[in-house]
Amino acid sequence: MLATAASGVTGPGSPLEIWQHIVADFSNLGDPKALAAFGSVLMIDLVLAGDNAIVVGALAAGLPADQRKKVILIGIGAALVLRIFFALIVTWLMGIVGLIFAGGLLLLWVSWKFWREIREGAENAGSEEIEGDERSGIKSSKGFASAAWAVAVADVSMSLDNVLAVAGAAREHPGILVIGLLLSVAMMGLAANFIARIINRYRWIAYIGLAVILVVAVKMIYEGWTGTGETLGIVSLLG
Repeated sequence: MLATAASGVTGPGSPLEIWQHIVADFSNLGDPKALAAFGSVLMIDLVLAGDNAIVVGALAAGLPADQRKKVILIGIGAALVLRIFFALIVTWLMGIVGLIFAGGLLLLWVSWKFWREIREGAENAGSEEIEGDERSGIKSSKGFASAAWAVAVADVSMSLDNVLAVAGAAREHPGILVIGLLLSVAMMGLAANFIARIINRYRWIAYIGLAVILVVAVKMIYEGWTGTGETLGIVSLLG
């Protein structure tokens, strides 16, 4: 099922072509579709960067202070690298038959998990370095190795979620897609803890982000099943 589409998906192209896409999309930002795509990308980046930081902090919360700081640093650094890696191959990923559909299902699971964290988050000792991880509902790891492993697994999942969500929200606007992926990397690398603090203080931001991710997930499931002008859908393999 996960075979590469015969038609393929061409990337944004050379640096000059990428710049032309960015200029074209942002000069036309008054268009409702482009504006909606950019707004969706911003919200996705915001809430998922904050959620990533909260998860990392919660997993490391049971460790001594010196080990906790190392795990948090490793977690945020790994998330930064993974976001760059997935961003570089996202065009290829989106051209795989069935992956858009699978990515939509993955985002549905992310939406459910995120909603549970917002609504039913159990108390956690939390870490001093990350604000908001006390109500994550995530059980802290007890050893450095287990915490580092849990953070690595979580980073892979959340980084892929973030990149697929941004790509799903802005696939028709290559310039916005590129900026969205750059913002994803920047927010995770430079402001994840600050964003986590904002989301913890203003919980309504998390609900808006949850709604955006849910809409993108449903859209990806539909397009992954039926196909688009650029990518074959699962239904094409069944016919």
